[in-house]
Amino acid sequence: MKKICLNFQIHQPFRLKRYRFFSVGNDHYYYDDYANESYIRRISDISYLPANKILLETIKENKGKIKVSFSISGTVLDQFELYAPDVLDSFRELADTGCVEFVGGTDAHSLASLVNREEFETQVNAHKEKIQRHFGKPVGKVFCNSNMIYSNDIGAMVGEMGFRGVLTEGAKHILGWKSPNYMYCSATNPRLKLLLRNYKLSDDIRFNFSNQSWVEYPLTADKFVRWLELLDPKEEIINLSLDYATFGEKQTLSSGIFEFLRHLPKLALKKKFTFVTPDELLDIQPVAPISIHYPISWTDEERDLTAWRGNELQLEAFDKLYGLAERVKNTPDPKVKVDWKYLQASDHFRFMSTKFYSTGRRTPYNPYESPYDAFINYMNILSDFTLQLQKAEVPAEKIDVDALKQELSEKDKQLKMTKLQLDKLRTTIAKAMQDDDDTEMEDAPKAQPKKKAVKKTETKEKPKVKTVAVKKTSAAKNKVAATVDIG
Repeated sequence: MKKICLNFQIHQPFRLKRYRFFSVGNDHYYYDDYANESYIRRISDISYLPANKILLETIKENKGKIKVSFSISGTVLDQFELYAPDVLDSFRELADTGCVEFVGGTDAHSLASLVNREEFETQVNAHKEKIQRHFGKPVGKVFCNSNMIYSNDIGAMVGEMGFRGVLTEGAKHILGWKSPNYMYCSATNPRLKLLLRNYKLSDDIRFNFSNQSWVEYPLTADKFVRWLELLDPKEEIINLSLDYATFGEKQTLSSGIFEFLRHLPKLALKKKFTFVTPDELLDIQPVAPISIHYPISWTDEERDLTAWRGNELQLEAFDKLYGLAERVKNTPDPKVKVDWKYLQASDHFRFMSTKFYSTGRRTPYNPYESPYDAFINYMNILSDFTLQLQKAEVPAEKIDVDALKQELSEKDKQLKMTKLQLDKLRTTIAKAMQDDDDTEMEDAPKAQPKKKAVKKTETKEKPKVKTVAVKKTSAAKNKVAATVDIG
């Protein structure tokens, strides 16, 4: 019996207001409150609330046989709390059915997993706390990173943080001929299960549902279930992961998407499919390990990071932002920390993407006229944020003056002792040199007649005199060394 794992992704960034260069240093509030409130209110009314209502009715009608999971970012939860508390209530109702699971994620829907492990862990823990606070239940044992970004390195971090599985993209360039409808595991950590999204089935709902030029148009719940029945009987699981805004926004009410959502689970149950949460899949044994050296995502045809790190504008903004990480960590200012979190949302970097010029597909809900406008606006804000960070940074630790005085006193004593030893050494060396000069004066008359008698002999006698002097000098120096050691 095949298992269907439904996962819905919910995220909205705090949209930034138009921030001019002349605002740097003068205006320290970066968000477009009107846009944020109006957008959250609008998408809640046309998408989240009606979709939650249908899911709640479906779960109750089928007596708990329908199960779903949500990946909800911390930033959208913050906006629900501010602008749409009724949406939070509707999610709480779903959570109370016991048929809903909340998947682990990042608080800011950030790209921190790519560059800063400490920040990544901080955000994952903050997300856990936020889910517990809002819904009264912990996140599951499966993790889903922002935009489903995953690699071996990220898997290693997630495994060490206690998660047992990762929900990520079943990218074709990773799977090759393999099907995403099996359980896999990480090649570097076999205990970490990999739940791979069936991108074809998921994207048919997400992108093609109302596409009248699509050969399969119109897509109905009956047709979709027939596709599921045609899958290889040996394939165990079907991971369907969608942006929750698919229902009502990307696919509008008039497209019939809500009727699709209402009927799909019922029809699938009639065909003996079962609905499970990601945690309930973890007992399935993996069929093979998968090694993913370079990060994958669920975005664009490439399924890589080029949506956020594909051009120089994005890289410069990204590097400048995360270059401040260590300084932000050490500041106690809560406003700086909140701004830091919201500025990390991956959407800000996606708005700078130049892929539009090659693909013709504009980034959805992009408020900027061009990637350059998005970059300038973001960098202006980042400049002001840097100034605010500088003001808020913790001052240098208070110096212990008494300890410093004591240390200076000890150093002064050592210097005096050293000076005495040096004076003593100089005296000894001077005395030794005087003895050498006296010795030369005594030896000089004996050597003088030989110089006058035979010139060749004079050159032979001179080294003998020097040899004697050197030996005595060495003896004197040995004596000096002994004197210094004693001192």
